[in-house]
Amino acid sequence: MTTLRIDGETRFLPIIGHPIGQVKSPAALSRIMAERGYNGVVVPLDVPPAVLPGWMAAARQVENCDGIVITVPLKAPCMAFCDRVSDRARAAGAVNIMIREGGQWLGDATDGQGHMDGVAAEGFDVAGKPALLVGAGGAGAAIAYEILARGASELSVHDIEAGRRDALIARLNAAFPGRAKVGSTDPRGFALISNATPLGMREGDPLPVQVEHLVAGQFVSDVVTRPAVPPLIAAARAAGCGTMPGSGMFDAQAVLLAELLMGVRKISA
Repeated sequence: MTTLRIDGETRFLPIIGHPIGQVKSPAALSRIMAERGYNGVVVPLDVPPAVLPGWMAAARQVENCDGIVITVPLKAPCMAFCDRVSDRARAAGAVNIMIREGGQWLGDATDGQGHMDGVAAEGFDVAGKPALLVGAGGAGAAIAYEILARGASELSVHDIEAGRRDALIARLNAAFPGRAKVGSTDPRGFALISNATPLGMREGDPLPVQVEHLVAGQFVSDVVTRPAVPPLIAAARAAGCGTMPGSGMFDAQAVLLAELLMGVRKISA
């Protein structure tokens, strides 16, 4: 059994958001570090947006704070506190991790990598295929970038906020010319259908896509982790689709985030 080490040499690695009570990653990330013999601990901190500038200024002064994990609603605001960001973070317009390197904060957006690593683990490859993404928020934007980075022939994006959707499509087309366009909730004609909204977390939520049009051979992925089998995933399985619920993304991204915090992986920025 791996024992978590806490002493004067422990690296302090906060995860910040508001509220913060819903996050599951502190234990998972700290466990991965302990299993690999790394002396670090991920601690949840409730940081309201109004105090974020002061908190970030203080974090710069903490010598044993090597990285910060970021969750809602701070992903977009934290961009302003990065000295450099990755291409995927720039396209997403948000960061979910900041790593200190040479006195600077480097920002990255790993939601897309985690999501698509989870999809790949289920045996689906999006290269050369059309995809539909519902949800253009911070996580959705990162997933959108990664879908195109992994070779999707095109990506249709749907979001109830047209301005947010169009801004994301513009950023995507700057990075991947002509491959992103406006989508709808109709999944017909797409090989991959990804839900990046919280729809399905609460009983009575509407479904994010028109599930009556799903057919066997399509692959459906979701960011929702609770319930373990969200309604969209249940409907997709009933239609004979391949699926990945939010737990697949969570597991894949936990390893990625832990390795970035430990310095095993580096951010290209």
